[in-house]
Amino acid sequence: MTAKEKMQQQLAKKNGSENVPAKKGPATIADYIKAMTPEIAKALPSHIKPERLARIVTTEIRRNPKLMQCTRESLLGALMLSAQLGLEPGPLGHVYYIPYNNRRQGTMECQFILGFKGMIDLARRSGNIESIMAETVFENDVFEFEYGLNPDLIHKPCLNDRGKPAAYYAVAKFKDGGFQMKVMGKSDIDKIRQRSKSSNSGPWVTDYDEMAKKTVVRAMFKYLPVSNEIMRYSEKDTVVKTDIKEDEGESFIEIAPELLPDKTERVETNETNETNNS
Repeated sequence: MTAKEKMQQQLAKKNGSENVPAKKGPATIADYIKAMTPEIAKALPSHIKPERLARIVTTEIRRNPKLMQCTRESLLGALMLSAQLGLEPGPLGHVYYIPYNNRRQGTMECQFILGFKGMIDLARRSGNIESIMAETVFENDVFEFEYGLNPDLIHKPCLNDRGKPAAYYAVAKFKDGGFQMKVMGKSDIDKIRQRSKSSNSGPWVTDYDEMAKKTVVRAMFKYLPVSNEIMRYSEKDTVVKTDIKEDEGESFIEIAPELLPDKTERVETNETNETNNS
């Protein structure tokens, strides 16, 4: 019997409730995610089913075992942000869950990072954008651009040895016929990378090109005809959410802290077949 169980037993004797069965909460993170499904549904857009998101997050935890070392609050906070934004973590590159060692607190936390495709998806939700794209410019490509009253951009990729990445750019075409573009050199991208808590891990290492494209799209966001809500969503990047409460103007997922397991336990593998069938 653990020290906590002994204390609970002593309190039960003192209060005369020793024989009253205690309310049993979820045993694992997977169980808790299942229990949260009705609340997740309140925040999700109609095109994503809460059961699907729960299975995807559970699979992501299995894929990256270090997430099991993260605090429960930060992991469930990342899940809540995914639900609010309607973006799925995992190989699709919409969002990433990255374990981050918070040395000040002495804890491992789950960092929520928006991916390139997630930024594109948010931009398209405005309804004012016809198309949006981002590309890599290599050293041997033909590339010219200019800002000013008549902005222009020409990119002719080299068909053979393109050399190393030299720059990145994004272009958004509006439904009214206008467009917006942004160009960033690789050195500018790397300066932003160095300010990230996960500059030497996660997608900046495994998916550098995608993260660089997301960075230039993000820089262009302030000039796009998107709503304040979409703009606010785009700012939820490289964050650790540990205060699981309602954000202003956003849907709320109620998470009862007293039901959180004392320890983030191993995710049961009996959901694997169900996940693969989704």
